Amino acid sequence: MSDQIKHECGIALIRLLQPLEYYERKYGTPLYGLEKMQLLLQKQRNRGQDGAGIATIKIDPKPGTRYISRKRSNSPQYLKDLFHQVYKYFEDVDPELLHDGPWLKENKPFTGEVLLGHLRYGTHGANSIETCHPFLRQNNWINRNLVLAGNFNLTNVDELFQELLELGQYPKEVSDTVTVLEKIGHFLDDEVQKLFTWFKPDASDNREINTLIEEHLNIRKLLSRATKKFDGGYVMGGMIGHGDAFLMRDPNGIRPAYYYQDDEVVVAASERPAIQTAFKIRLKYVKELEPGHALIIKKNGAVSVEPYIEPREKQSCSFERIYFSRGTDKDIYLERKSLGEKLADQVLEEIDYDFENTVFSYVPNTAETAFFGLMEGVEQRLNGIKKDKILSLGDNPDPNELSKILAIKPRFEKIVVKDAKMRTFIAASSERGDLVSYVYDVTYGIVRNNIDTLVLVDDSIVRGTTLRDSIITMVDRLHPKRILFVSSAPQIRYPDCYGIDMSVMGDFVAFQAMVALLKEHGKEYLLEEVYDECKAQELLPKEEVTNRVNRLYDQFSYEQVSDKISEILTPRKIDAEVKIIFQTIENLHEAIPDHPGDWFFSGNYPTPGGKKVVNKAFVNYMEKKLVRAY
Repeated sequence: MSDQIKHECGIALIRLLQPLEYYERKYGTPLYGLEKMQLLLQKQRNRGQDGAGIATIKIDPKPGTRYISRKRSNSPQYLKDLFHQVYKYFEDVDPELLHDGPWLKENKPFTGEVLLGHLRYGTHGANSIETCHPFLRQNNWINRNLVLAGNFNLTNVDELFQELLELGQYPKEVSDTVTVLEKIGHFLDDEVQKLFTWFKPDASDNREINTLIEEHLNIRKLLSRATKKFDGGYVMGGMIGHGDAFLMRDPNGIRPAYYYQDDEVVVAASERPAIQTAFKIRLKYVKELEPGHALIIKKNGAVSVEPYIEPREKQSCSFERIYFSRGTDKDIYLERKSLGEKLADQVLEEIDYDFENTVFSYVPNTAETAFFGLMEGVEQRLNGIKKDKILSLGDNPDPNELSKILAIKPRFEKIVVKDAKMRTFIAASSERGDLVSYVYDVTYGIVRNNIDTLVLVDDSIVRGTTLRDSIITMVDRLHPKRILFVSSAPQIRYPDCYGIDMSVMGDFVAFQAMVALLKEHGKEYLLEEVYDECKAQELLPKEEVTNRVNRLYDQFSYEQVSDKISEILTPRKIDAEVKIIFQTIENLHEAIPDHPGDWFFSGNYPTPGGKKVVNKAFVNYMEKKLVRAY
């Protein structure tokens, strides 16, 4: 992606099903869980660059000993720093004792059987150690301690916060993380208290009651009660002090979650390849956690996958597949190739099938797979053209004519190279933009001056500022006749409210293009009309709100908006003609059929809160407020 945007976080949960000495005997270390957690987080580092954290819980600890351990880091080398802090506890241990599982569990932190890890990529707020997960809700009752980490954004935090006040709580801040922690924590307290009251008359002492609570605590019921009014996209992992653990996914399956289980371990993570790599297992053994379901691991090792809330229509985020998730997943890799292939007809029509005078390339690095798909698509179409030309030569084709036809081939080259980052903060503002353009470099001498059209594939275009201020100016130095940018994603028109940092509507170049078209066509008054319609819905329950911004986009064709985007993103002082082509939403769904969530492109939000957010984002734009809408 040429634009840099922040997005959802990464999560990893491990439950060791055997004693620590088992892993020493089989794998040579009782720290097997820690090592696997480190690898899971390392293989999902694309999901978080602001910080990381890990927490562990020991099962059946001795009373009076610490059984929950937690470390977090927000340093520039956050993963290295995090595990450096963790492994420091083992530096003074005798080498022989490092292989003694029972001794380590009794004497050292981070030797628990339940582990929860998190990578933070914040969509808003300060990047402080306090914002790093996992979060901890402490209590002297072992079964009321809660550790929580997640990949989520909720659209109705204010509503949930008000409910906490009505329950008598006094949360320390209004944020989705604190609200979720206190919400689940409240119902954990309530479920534990109900069980305590139930068993009290027949129990010999309170310690016996604790054992009974641990056995009978219904995690599914707890999650069902706590999440009843959640509106948003989420995957949340939790550990309860005595050793129960869970991972739950929102009812629309917006955010991703996968898991694997055998007789040694249960593991869950945000991305499937991380599990495959860390545990050296084949794709078919890693399962996707279904929407509205929770993976539940009881203290005794019993594992179940249960619906905790009524699943809704699956609306998994298509942006995950286009850009955010690592392309090492087989399905994601093939989907990205398909996105590129489906652009072939649009591109060839735009260049008038002129293979001789066109160079095909891409903007590194995430667009490379889509470029491979475009290559295959172009070659397939060219083979069809060659076939028709050969057949037209008749039964006795002239060898020279046949050779000319066979010699036609597309020119696929690596033109744009991403160079090392340059630190530009000390430069004057007038110089900084010029320095930024040197983040990329180009391959000279391949594009013929004022003859060739340069086709560049990008996976998505959000704001377009990097294209305008850097990449287009840079490739214009190659003196192409035309520059054709091709986005494997459709036009991003609407804000996200489920975990991606795309919440300020005025930032989107597609929105800017639509506003410009309204002004050009004398329809600027519609902005005020839609503003009034949005304001009129502000006090309605979110279930009654409708997306009013759609009305503005309906005034123009897809191509009109694309042409205006091309105009907006063309720098003033360049020689080449610039054209931008976007993937269609129809082709998107054909390429990624199992992940239909497309609200950024279509405005079709899967939850009621999303519709409220899009209207609020438009109101903020009209009122010149540069704040997120949820």
